[in-house]
Amino acid sequence: MDLTAVPVTKVDGVGEKRAEDLAQLGITTVADLLEHYPYRYEDYRLVSPAEAVHEEKATFRGRIQGSPSVRWYGKKKSRMSARLDVDGVIVQVVWFNQTFLKNKLKPGQSLIVSGKWDAHRLQLTADRTFVSEAEQQKQAGRLEPVYSVTGSLSVSWMRKTIYQAFVQYGREIKEVLPEYLLQKYKLIERPKAMYFLHFPKGREEGRQARRRMVYEEFFLYELRLLKHRLETKEKGKGTPKNFDRQKVNDFIDQLPFPLTGAQRRVVDEILGDMEAAGQMNRLLQGDVGSGKTVVAAIALYANYLAGHQGALMVPTEILAEQHARSIRQLLEPTGLQVALVIGSLTARERREALGQVQMGLVDVVIGTHALIQDGVVFHDLGLVITDEQHRFGVKQRGMLREKGRAPDVLHMTATPIPRTMAITAFGDMDVSTIDELPAGRQPIETHWVKTDLWPRVIRFIQKECRKGRQAYVICPLIEESEKVDLQNAQDVFEELTVELAPLRVGLLHGKMSPTEKEEVMRLFAENEVQILVSTTVVEVGVNVPNATVMVVYDADRFGLAQLHQLRGRVGRGQHASTCILVADPKSETGIERMRVMTETTDGFEIARRDLELRGPGDFFGVKQSGMPDFKVGDLVEDYHVLEVARADAAECLASPGFLDHESYAGLRRFLDSQISNGSNLD
Repeated sequence: MDLTAVPVTKVDGVGEKRAEDLAQLGITTVADLLEHYPYRYEDYRLVSPAEAVHEEKATFRGRIQGSPSVRWYGKKKSRMSARLDVDGVIVQVVWFNQTFLKNKLKPGQSLIVSGKWDAHRLQLTADRTFVSEAEQQKQAGRLEPVYSVTGSLSVSWMRKTIYQAFVQYGREIKEVLPEYLLQKYKLIERPKAMYFLHFPKGREEGRQARRRMVYEEFFLYELRLLKHRLETKEKGKGTPKNFDRQKVNDFIDQLPFPLTGAQRRVVDEILGDMEAAGQMNRLLQGDVGSGKTVVAAIALYANYLAGHQGALMVPTEILAEQHARSIRQLLEPTGLQVALVIGSLTARERREALGQVQMGLVDVVIGTHALIQDGVVFHDLGLVITDEQHRFGVKQRGMLREKGRAPDVLHMTATPIPRTMAITAFGDMDVSTIDELPAGRQPIETHWVKTDLWPRVIRFIQKECRKGRQAYVICPLIEESEKVDLQNAQDVFEELTVELAPLRVGLLHGKMSPTEKEEVMRLFAENEVQILVSTTVVEVGVNVPNATVMVVYDADRFGLAQLHQLRGRVGRGQHASTCILVADPKSETGIERMRVMTETTDGFEIARRDLELRGPGDFFGVKQSGMPDFKVGDLVEDYHVLEVARADAAECLASPGFLDHESYAGLRRFLDSQISNGSNLD
């Protein structure tokens, strides 16, 4: 029996109304219900008063000494107390608004009580009481599951219903992992592991169950990912690109700067993919300032030599315009024609640009998500590049790819990704990493100061600008907000305009028109404006080598990855640079972010710490990245299991017996069910 095809209403006690509430939790089948795991457990293991932790939950067994006393507050509120002998220690037990227990609590009565423990007063405030011998036998030492619920559902109903599902369908739970993997890692069987995750008798039973299910979850995900990747490559639907490698090398040699060893390595990997029969699907990651744009330009040039058009999609118009300038400087001397397609073009400009693209008069098109609109038709799209790819949804990236006949695809990101994240979110891609900064990049000193030192920060900006340098001042809001007390760009702009006169101060934010933004950035790039007050629109891609100061106001309100991106806007020229984080963090997380930023400038280390602080869902945004929402596994805690599971999945797929041997039958059933359920990774 396939439990993924059995409606949840087949479980006794689940009617139509309950089924509607369960559906809100994503539970529509018996399989979904059995895999709705607890997010924590109530611990009813018995302890002595000496073992109990002050102000934490404790469970005692003892005997009532004397009769309980009750005090009433008004007509409905009450406080009942009784003395309980627990292993020779007299504990005062207090119950609020539970006088229905009074007649059950007799002198000498055996009792199990659970609640918050006050070690100083030897007092337990009870929230659960087990009076009868049967209740005590059932509850003593148990870990009771606590579930996410919604609507009319209660935790106790969910607990009872999941137990009922095991009673009715537990025997239908099939093993999916090959026996040799169970033996290799000493994993318990799947039916037992699933039951123990819900109803463990003790910590060790729960630990073994979780260990098994974490491995299975990661293994099956990686198996599916790798199978998809193999099938894509086997289809060989990509077109090999024939280009003259010597011409590409000559282009590289005439660049105004030498490539780093890391850049040369990733260029070779990308060009090799483009020459192969399969469709390239590669992620290029590198820290801020590592030189990804020139790598993209080389790939676009090779694609042009092979007779195809290329497209570069970026998340913002400012970045699109900047890329257009830099790509034109690099490529137009070779004869390429570069077009810019963004939402702010006039109707006439857009019509002319799209006409040239469709006729093949343009070789490289750079733009925002405007590139994926219906009116954009390519003559022969052979290479698709997305920059800061995690800012586009999975479907958006796919829409651009579909505008060509199986074009090669290169995703770029300046948000360094920890290895566990890369092999999970992008497991169906090859990953290239630029892990070396260009020669001459100056180190960036980072300081965290409290807001009361703001006058000193202003003096420092003034001092640097008088040397001929420039500064960014980043604020989290555009205008004053009554709801949130954060420094806003408009106020800071007005303050600095007065404080720093005669130095010129500019203002940049997302609500400005593209023409206004372009003008402000031009003035800043040409040093006609010395201080740029901005929101995070400068986070990605803006390049002004003369800027040496980055000030971030209310810095604790930004994520680590965002702070690192902002810091990367300076240190791009020959002068030493400084990043100043101005913040009075109120939370441990905010304080930790400030510590991390002042301790390291390594983007990959920052990404690892960011993953620890925020968790995988928030690191990229589950919906935007296609990141799986694992039910049991945790990418931070269980990263080593993920790597082992991936290696095992690859070994299984490569096994000669995978397609027909009985030991792999469970895995084949799993993959077949994914296809029949319409699950895909595109």
